[in-house]
Amino acid sequence: MVDNRNNDTPPGPNRRQFLNRLWAFFGVVALVEFGWLGLSFLNSRKERNKPVKTESIVTAGAVEQFTPATVTAVPLGQFYLACLADGSFLALSRTCTHLGCSVPWDEEKNQFVCPCHGSTFNLTGEVLSAPAPRPLDYYPVRIENGIVKVDISTPQKRGRFESTQATRI
Repeated sequence: MVDNRNNDTPPGPNRRQFLNRLWAFFGVVALVEFGWLGLSFLNSRKERNKPVKTESIVTAGAVEQFTPATVTAVPLGQFYLACLADGSFLALSRTCTHLGCSVPWDEEKNQFVCPCHGSTFNLTGEVLSAPAPRPLDYYPVRIENGIVKVDISTPQKRGRFESTQATRI
C-alpha cells in the first residue's frame, strides 16, 4: 500500500473545481453581455427620440409655394407645415402625443394617421380618434419678407387648436 500523505506536490484545485470556476466565469460574462444588450436596446429608443441637431430656425419656403388646405413635410426640421384654408400657417410635430410614434399625413383621408395605435388628427392637429390624449404639438411660425420660417427649438404643447396658434400673412 502506498502512502500519498507525504507527497511533495502542493494541494491544488482538482479538475471538478477548475470546471466549476470556468462555468462560473462564463456565466458572469454572459450576464454582463445580456445586461449590455438590454441597456443598448433601451438607449436606442432614447437616441431615436432625440431631436436632430439642426438650426433652431428652419426656412420652409416662400409663401407662394404653399396651397391652402394642404400639408407639406419639411424633412430638415422634421415637422409638417399645414397651410390652412384661410392661408394661415401651422407647423405641426411629427410625433404622436400617445406614445411618440412618427405620424404620417394621409393625403387621401386628409388627416394624420398614427400607424402604432390608430390615433387620427385633422389638418390642425386636433385629435379625431383616440388613444392620443391631446393634439399634436406645434412650433411657432413667422413670415419674413414672404418667407415662412419655423422655430423648432421647443415644441409647444396644447389642449386644443386655437386660431392664435396659426400665423397669418
